[in-house]
Amino acid sequence: MDIYLIRHTKTDTEKGFCYGQSDVPLSPNFTNEALQLQKKLPEINNGCQVFSSPLSRCLKLAKLLSRTVKTDDRLRELDFGDWENSYFDQVDPDVMKHWANNFVDVGPPKGESFADLHRRVSSFWQELVKLESEQIVVVTHAGVIRALLAHILELPLANAFQFRIDSGSVHKLQHLNEYTYINYLNR
Repeated sequence: MDIYLIRHTKTDTEKGFCYGQSDVPLSPNFTNEALQLQKKLPEINNGCQVFSSPLSRCLKLAKLLSRTVKTDDRLRELDFGDWENSYFDQVDPDVMKHWANNFVDVGPPKGESFADLHRRVSSFWQELVKLESEQIVVVTHAGVIRALLAHILELPLANAFQFRIDSGSVHKLQHLNEYTYINYLNR
């Protein structure tokens, strides 16, 4: 089974704006970015199953790829809690430093830790690889893709941020005989 992990295209937000699970608009260049992304994919076959985060920045792209899209809350980005819809530089520097040094096990106030995110996306992955499909597309977020890659490769979660996950990027995996191969990342 070929599995394509896709990060949504660029958002219309300013640098440093924290929007994790908030529904923010896509860039005015969405149509062009989506067309460029589609060129990175093979033809989507009739049996392809498409999954998406329910957030509009993913769902809009997923619906361009397929008329049949299944949303799954486990594909949402990290919940930044009280920091949602604010700027990271507005967070108390000591609080930010503590979180940055302990993000695996510590979440922002009323938010979730990276370990929490990892648990929910690992649950999604365990169900996904049991499906009988030749082709699967998952449209989601950078944090989710990093957590999935850490799960698949059994990496320490703190190392997941060594993966570069650009907006509008495609990551191809292949799952065969209960083993997952990484064909390419961040294309």
